[in-house]
Amino acid sequence: MFAGAMLTVSGLLSILMGTAGIANDTLFAASRYAYRFDLTAWGWIHLVIGVALFIAGLGVLTHQSWGRGAGAAVAGISLITQFMFVPYYPAWAIPVMTLDLLILFALTRGHIETSGGQ
Repeated sequence: MFAGAMLTVSGLLSILMGTAGIANDTLFAASRYAYRFDLTAWGWIHLVIGVALFIAGLGVLTHQSWGRGAGAAVAGISLITQFMFVPYYPAWAIPVMTLDLLILFALTRGHIETSGGQ
């Protein structure tokens, strides 16, 4: 339940960040960086990943069979893109990376189910 809720929150936050990047191309700046993209491109990247995170979160919350796998994959992709985004806005990227790691932990840990209270 935690992972699904956090996936939807992370998705909404990424959608907001993507929208801000698309609307205002001069919102963030980084000089001489290996992963330097146009800020509109970063906005679209965040927007697409945010939508994927939100959909995966809904899948996890509704106990869909594809939810956990999709959520882990998209959270991993989000973690990588946030790492690449650190020079542009570290105060945003580092907390979101932490959130992505918590989501990955929650989705990939093993579940041990007992039957009959044993």
